[in-house]
Amino acid sequence: MNDVGIADFFSNSINYMMTMSITDIIDILIVAAIIYICIGLIRRTNAIRLARGIVLILLAFVLADLLNLQMVSSLLRGIVEIGLIALVVIFQPEVRRLLERMGSGRFAYFFGAPGVPATMEAVINQTVLACTSMSESRTGALIVFERTSLLNDPIATGTIVNADVSSELLRNIFFVNSPLHDGAVIMREGRIAAAGCMLPLSKNASLSSDLGMRHRAGIGMSEHSDAVVAIVSEETGAISVAMDGMLKRHLTPETFGRILRAELMPDSDEQPKKRGMAVLIDSVKGLKVKKDEKREVK
Repeated sequence: MNDVGIADFFSNSINYMMTMSITDIIDILIVAAIIYICIGLIRRTNAIRLARGIVLILLAFVLADLLNLQMVSSLLRGIVEIGLIALVVIFQPEVRRLLERMGSGRFAYFFGAPGVPATMEAVINQTVLACTSMSESRTGALIVFERTSLLNDPIATGTIVNADVSSELLRNIFFVNSPLHDGAVIMREGRIAAAGCMLPLSKNASLSSDLGMRHRAGIGMSEHSDAVVAIVSEETGAISVAMDGMLKRHLTPETFGRILRAELMPDSDEQPKKRGMAVLIDSVKGLKVKKDEKREVK
């Protein structure tokens, strides 16, 4: 019976697919693209927990409807209706950013993380120079590199800068007498988005007792997002990097630069990657070389 049931299922599925038209396929692809975009937005806005809560409410609503629980269904229906308005309010910055990108024609944003800007190498070089100088002078610094998780909330706590990255500007921001030196600098898409930003402190009880507030804030930011956080200690001048809740301490400028390039420019190599026909041609050449080597061995 099971084999017959499976056979009937596949037979019915094939018959149903045969009746599909081009418009049906386009309709399915559009819905799939919308779902994919929504999932990407949830991942980039750190709203996974919120999404789980919404899914649980919807499942409870469906279950209550199936069990004919009138009062519960009415209550959940009201929550869902109000929740739609609440979602627009909660995600107002993200919705606005989404519409701005649609208007500017940056459709690649919908299907993945923003591409690495062409100036990222210069941004990293300037950051390494600034951190090396501040390490020598023991000037505390906290620099956050935004990646796929948008950091709109921390940016809102600081002062909007929206400037190109330079070693001189970073050192001026973190200068002791600067009004922005106590907060963090947040970089977005290769530019300094804001300075003087407040970051969430890590609640990890196992952290070393010699770590100050600056290091705990950097680790906390890396726990709440996929950002890369560079930290310069005011007490020792040591350069550290926080990622995924982990802290790499006492880095040399060379190691610091390599980490930033590996994390912020994952596709960058010393030589540009070859694609398409170039890869195919190189593969064919490699096979010919191997054949020639085998003939010489014989």
